[in-house]
Amino acid sequence: MEKINHSSFIRHTIQQSIDLKTSLLQNAELIKKINDVSNRCIDMFHRGNRLLIAGNGGSAADAQHIAAEFVCRFNFERPGLPAMALATNYSVITAAGNDYSFNEVFSREIEANGKDGDIFIGISTSGNSTNILKAIEACRQAGIYTVGLAGDSGAIQDSADICLNVPSDNTPRIQECHILIGHILCEIVENNLFPRL
Repeated sequence: MEKINHSSFIRHTIQQSIDLKTSLLQNAELIKKINDVSNRCIDMFHRGNRLLIAGNGGSAADAQHIAAEFVCRFNFERPGLPAMALATNYSVITAAGNDYSFNEVFSREIEANGKDGDIFIGISTSGNSTNILKAIEACRQAGIYTVGLAGDSGAIQDSADICLNVPSDNTPRIQECHILIGHILCEIVENNLFPRL
């Protein structure tokens, strides 16, 4: 089979990612929101509360990735921080999905594991994932502060207490920025809670 040169496509995709990250860099409002969420996370961990994170599909993997950075380490050795990616237990997912509906899988876990003073990060590139929106409703009832991690549209923009909205409708590029934002949050928290000598 003849080999195809994909160089131009590769360059185009890399440039798309660079352009979107450049727009984040120039977005003073988003930078302020990320700063605010970072400070809320620092205060939350100081109080002994927990970070809860959820998403669907690739965003579920991102939730696990971000939670792992808090629990284990990011840049250096330090005590673990209490963070949890929801819907990682197959029995819980299938029980909630079967007994209630898939729309309830995250809200059920919020009811069971969330407590007043926690922070919930709901990841939805579309901003309209029903189970994330229902989890935000459950958080509101439980006194849990909600952070949306989304693209540039969707109901999550208004339903979450604060939304870190990436200005794009391109799912892969949005997801790349979500991981960048997750890494920034973790690094700020780590540096502030565990200043190195």
